[in-house]
Amino acid sequence: MQFLPWQLAAAYLLDLLAGDPQWLPHPVRWIGRLIQRAEAIFHDAEAFPLLQRLAGICFWALVVTLVGTATMLFVSVLTHLPPYLEHAGVVWLAYTTLATRSLHKESSHVARALRDNDIPLARECLGRLVSRDTGHLEEKDIVRALVETVSESVSDGIVAPLFYLAVGGPLGGMIYKAVSTMDSMVGYMNDRYRYFGWFAARADDVANWIPARLSGVLMVGAAASLGLDWRSAWRIMRRDARKMKSPNAGFPEAAAAGAMGVQLGGANVYFGQVVEKPLLGENVSALTLDAYHTMIRLMYMTSFLALVLSVSMSLRHLIAVG
Repeated sequence: MQFLPWQLAAAYLLDLLAGDPQWLPHPVRWIGRLIQRAEAIFHDAEAFPLLQRLAGICFWALVVTLVGTATMLFVSVLTHLPPYLEHAGVVWLAYTTLATRSLHKESSHVARALRDNDIPLARECLGRLVSRDTGHLEEKDIVRALVETVSESVSDGIVAPLFYLAVGGPLGGMIYKAVSTMDSMVGYMNDRYRYFGWFAARADDVANWIPARLSGVLMVGAAASLGLDWRSAWRIMRRDARKMKSPNAGFPEAAAAGAMGVQLGGANVYFGQVVEKPLLGENVSALTLDAYHTMIRLMYMTSFLALVLSVSMSLRHLIAVG
């Protein structure tokens, strides 16, 4: 089955309209449950580091194989259905890999609490979005965390899924989501996952290498479209993106910081440990709720540019094979 450009566009529009309602069946939530069960089978935190690494590789391979197989079986079943059901199934599957609307919705809960001066609620809502400890954060730090997580998620929640849908159709999109979800669940450098989650984290780095850089470039284009400082976005991205320990997260974060004239990074607390993140950007403007709202505008424009690029890639592939 070929994944058609209009199906990709329809999946994007469906995500904007519907988001991620809890009542709707969602493969990514199923992937999360699969990961939990597979971890229970493979992970022995008392084992030697080498054995934990080998178990982590087996765990990763099993999850990817099962997700890929299930996706192929589902798509194969769709080909035996009437065309309208086949198209609907493919669009639904692609739509579940995208997170533009849900990223806005979940981050807006934090912004709304800040607007109402309810710092405890803002910390609680932020804790659902980030892995850092949020219980001690004040308003400026909450806004910084919010801008950082939205800008980074532009890559792994929007641009990367669109890229892999364009390259590999629903199979490519679902395998990417499996890789990304494993990293978000076990790819931590803490005592529990330092060895077991090592392979999942490295695999996610590889999968996001191209999308992260695309995200940075597209965010520069989005800044230009919105009348923001695109020159600074480009300069800061080139200067600061590689400061991050992550090989990918710095590109969209640095581009966003440059476009808005804010400074991201600094001290964060993870699992009780203080971690100093490198500073990205320049402290031209204050980190207030206005910065968050500008980040949301950047997110939507970047997602639209990513859609145009992905549809173009899909169309070009269709013409090449046709």
